[in-house]
Amino acid sequence: MAYNLYELNRGGVPKLLDGLEETQDWERKRSGIRQQWLDFIGGVPDRVPVSCKTLGETKESDHTRIHLLYDTALGDTVTAYLLIPDDSVGGAGPDGRRPAVLALHPTHESGKENVATADGRENRRYGLELVSRGYIVLAPDALTAGERIYEGLSSFRSKPFYERYPEWSTVGKNVLDHMQGVDLLCSLSGVDAERIGVIGHSFGGYNAYFLAGLDERVRAVVSSCGFSPFYGDHRPTHWGVRDWYTHLPKVTAALSRYEVPFEFHEIAALAAPVPSFHYFGQSDRIFPHWKAIGECMEDLYKLYQFLGADDRFQAVMTVKDHDFPPDIRHMAYAFLDRWLMGAGNGQGAD
Repeated sequence: MAYNLYELNRGGVPKLLDGLEETQDWERKRSGIRQQWLDFIGGVPDRVPVSCKTLGETKESDHTRIHLLYDTALGDTVTAYLLIPDDSVGGAGPDGRRPAVLALHPTHESGKENVATADGRENRRYGLELVSRGYIVLAPDALTAGERIYEGLSSFRSKPFYERYPEWSTVGKNVLDHMQGVDLLCSLSGVDAERIGVIGHSFGGYNAYFLAGLDERVRAVVSSCGFSPFYGDHRPTHWGVRDWYTHLPKVTAALSRYEVPFEFHEIAALAAPVPSFHYFGQSDRIFPHWKAIGECMEDLYKLYQFLGADDRFQAVMTVKDHDFPPDIRHMAYAFLDRWLMGAGNGQGAD
């Protein structure tokens, strides 16, 4: 349903539990939210069979970094790094298979390099850190970043995409490409397909929970500084049409009517009861409306409680800025370890 932005900001975040009496009521509500979301992002096209090409390999101290090119739908390809731990690194199950994680990069021109190599920025090398913990890591370039920047343009310029696909969205495109990444991980003999997670910061943070909400193979999600509801946002237009990177073109028309088509905690809720970790900071200058974010987190937690899965939801707030600091990454990795480094049944281990 659409929300009047004035009423939304005056009345507070819509309650996920409204109209729910039994757990099966959530499945019906979730189905409606999911269909509305798919319609709004322009859908997710059918995926193509797994096909990838190795472009190069680099041996690092405790892992091998494989430079890949894998197919995605509509004739496109995705460049990525696949990080494979050495046998000496813990984390493999009795059958030799390991959990795997998609490491989604933030808004930075270097794309996958930022999260999967030693050249990545401080507090952004979570892909590199996770392979050292025993995870197989896939770090793809999102369209407009890394090796997927449009020729002649700077990074995060999405105009050529919309010239080709005016009825689609970069959000739908990213979900599709990341689903193809999950397909690739599931095809690898060393990956336990029942233990796949996703992690991201900022741009990668919301793409992480967007993926988890539409791909049930994702069994744990970490989103750092990636949650930005319309409620309380001083510039909700950043989700709509812009002259550099446009996420959801239909948002612009909705805002012209002073409406929003959904609230983002509803989209995050599509993943419930999948284990989910969210982090946000009160000094975040990009997403500064931390009080509204906190209300959304509280409502998400109530949904997990309703579903009997309150131990699967964790939201952490600090006074810090738009960052993924070491203490928070440690908490996030411990969360992933609990749910993905367990017995391989997706239920985690204490």
